[in-house]
Amino acid sequence: MEKRVMTDSKRRKGLMAVSAVLGGVLVLSACNDGGGDKGAGSAERSKASQAEVDEAAAKEVSKARITISPKNGSTNASINNAAKVTVSDGTLTAVTMTTADGTAVAGTLSSDGKSWQPDGQLERSTTYKIAATAKDAAGLEAHENSSFTTVSPANSFIGNFTPEDGSTVGVGMPVSINFNKAITDRKAVQSGITVTSSSGQEVVGHWFNSQRLDFRPEQYWAEGSTVTLKLELDGVEGADGVFGVQQKTVTFTIGRNQVSTVDAASKTMTVTQDGKTVKTIPISAGSPENPTYNGQMVISEKFKETRMNGATVGFTDDDGKGEYDIKDVPHAMRLSTSGTFIHGNYWGADSVFGSANTSHGCVGLNDVKGAKDPKQPAAWFYNNSLIGDVVIVKNSKDTTIKPDNGLNGWNLDWAQWKAGSAV
Repeated sequence: MEKRVMTDSKRRKGLMAVSAVLGGVLVLSACNDGGGDKGAGSAERSKASQAEVDEAAAKEVSKARITISPKNGSTNASINNAAKVTVSDGTLTAVTMTTADGTAVAGTLSSDGKSWQPDGQLERSTTYKIAATAKDAAGLEAHENSSFTTVSPANSFIGNFTPEDGSTVGVGMPVSINFNKAITDRKAVQSGITVTSSSGQEVVGHWFNSQRLDFRPEQYWAEGSTVTLKLELDGVEGADGVFGVQQKTVTFTIGRNQVSTVDAASKTMTVTQDGKTVKTIPISAGSPENPTYNGQMVISEKFKETRMNGATVGFTDDDGKGEYDIKDVPHAMRLSTSGTFIHGNYWGADSVFGSANTSHGCVGLNDVKGAKDPKQPAAWFYNNSLIGDVVIVKNSKDTTIKPDNGLNGWNLDWAQWKAGSAV
């Protein structure tokens, strides 16, 4: 028994020694962690941890990719089709567009959820903000924001055109476009405009100056045809830093073929429709001192009654006032920008018409004050005329009217007309 006890004691001492040794090893190991071997072990663990974080993050990122146009920070953006939101690998769930002051802009999301656009034309010189949200197949969301500013009036141009959309006009009516800024790149601008006719007639543009471009065929438009004007000027740089903003299609119809010929010598006007004479009307053209222009002229405006003051067209007395000032000229139709009209005349004697030229350059037809008698020659002609009808004056002692004085480009032959094209 004694021997066994001693043996147990030794065994306990031995265990204690082992524990001490092991404890020392553990302590040394703990101390060694702060020594030279720590960097390698810690770096490996750090890399592993970062990889796990990256892997986890990647699993949480939406696959949907949102694209907003124009690019963030863009200036001089188009007011027509520039604004658009699209998404790949997902569908759009929300898109908001506002002005800088928070005013909402209405827009429409496509049926497949792949794109969004504003419903109407944007305002010029305005900053817009777009915020978009999309989801991928897993339901994870993606977000994108953008801000851009549309082109300013100072950096854009528009073209005011005639005739109006949906109108019916005479066979001589050109498409006339007047730009609000000088165009230096005429080729670029003219290339963005097309004019076609259902008749198949070749239509060519002619620049009268840096701000006016007219289109017409070689001969008058075919009666009953439809003419289409397409303005595709959005983003076209017409001058340095000045861009077009129009994107528009206009159509108008050509009516019956009416051409009226004024013979200043015989003092008559012959009206033809589709080549057949329908009426001969006695007239009084410009006096020998103030003869009427010769040439082909196009009716550009119609007024049941209008005021005519000589001072506005250079006919003044010594006191500077107009040689005439008639406040109620009946049945007046403009033939030139400079003031040539074909109109009713109630102040002249009936015997004047067909026998004497007495006007300041206009073509006068017998009429009554107030423009209320449809039986008068001037009333008949007014009621049977369209904007765009042709009035030809011949045998006057004046020169031929300049082609840019009104809508009168028909006074250029076809070679001259085509020479004014930039394309």
